[in-house]
Amino acid sequence: MNRLEKLQSRIKEAADCGIITDEVNRRYFTGMKSSAGTVLVFPEESYLIIDFRYIEKARNTVRDCTVLLEENGAGKYAQLNELIEKHGAKTIAIDSQTCTVSDLAAYRKQLKAEIPADGKFGVIIRQLRMVKTSDETDKMIAAQRIAEAGLEHMLDFIKVGRTEKEIQLELDYYMLSHGAEALSFDTIALSGPNTSLPHGVPSERKVQSGEFVLMDFGAVVDGYHSDMTRTVCVGEPTEKMRKVYDIVLRAQQAGLDAVKAGISGKDLDAAARDLIAAEGYGDAFGHSLGHGVGMEIHEQPYASPSSKFVLPENSIITVEPGIYLEGEFGVRIEDFVIVKAGGCENMTLAGKELICI
Repeated sequence: MNRLEKLQSRIKEAADCGIITDEVNRRYFTGMKSSAGTVLVFPEESYLIIDFRYIEKARNTVRDCTVLLEENGAGKYAQLNELIEKHGAKTIAIDSQTCTVSDLAAYRKQLKAEIPADGKFGVIIRQLRMVKTSDETDKMIAAQRIAEAGLEHMLDFIKVGRTEKEIQLELDYYMLSHGAEALSFDTIALSGPNTSLPHGVPSERKVQSGEFVLMDFGAVVDGYHSDMTRTVCVGEPTEKMRKVYDIVLRAQQAGLDAVKAGISGKDLDAAARDLIAAEGYGDAFGHSLGHGVGMEIHEQPYASPSSKFVLPENSIITVEPGIYLEGEFGVRIEDFVIVKAGGCENMTLAGKELICI
């Protein structure tokens, strides 16, 4: 079954039909990128109602649902009600994680169907998106290869005197000029004491000798993201810097070794966190070990101390432990992997031994 057929087969778990307006979910189920449009899903058929700006593109590219030109103004609701009545639907489900309050108010006022408040539709959507096909992982691997080539380029670019912003801009330009559709997120490029900020913002601070440079970045290919972090040293690191780097590296490997279908996100997180804690740095690892990646940079499943997710086969998860020492330095190492029955397939090929530039 294609993606919409899979959703159609499960729609009755949530309601008689479902409505999707979120840009990411709309693209996931129709295969077409657009800034507007409504997908209406019934057990037997699905529709994409889209305005004049995209109608030609939709008619030429969307194959798994009926494409209809959206009527201007309130006419859209008349179209939706016509389809609701045609299919005999009494209830219509929304994705409570993406539907705005104003849209929900409009649906309740305009649509001739009750709206369940249990959120099951969004759960179904994310369960379907969590398990990736080989086509999806191929796109993420392609995005990762662009990012890794960017890392190699940066090893020649980074030097004493470069600012964090210069490093960020150079890495961004490289990825965008070598096949990336977009950046996965705002690139993080930090140096020296700023590396203790897990999601710090690049500044005009200049790299100095004997400092770590931390880069967290990714590329997008055909809507799919990559995500990686590497920490390198400019010049010679101190003994403490080497020690902390080695602990993070061993913790990351422990996490990678633990990944397999059926493991809980909590247990996966613990595989790396317990090692860091045993080395005396438990308080310096304050974020979760990993998150899913796909058409969004953060999506299900999640690996954290409180995670209730059980990782399904062919889901994607990052493994990114870190140690952050306020006012001194921080180290994070991140790969992302495909969850398999007996382990994982690492989509990240970049080396992880400490690189000194």
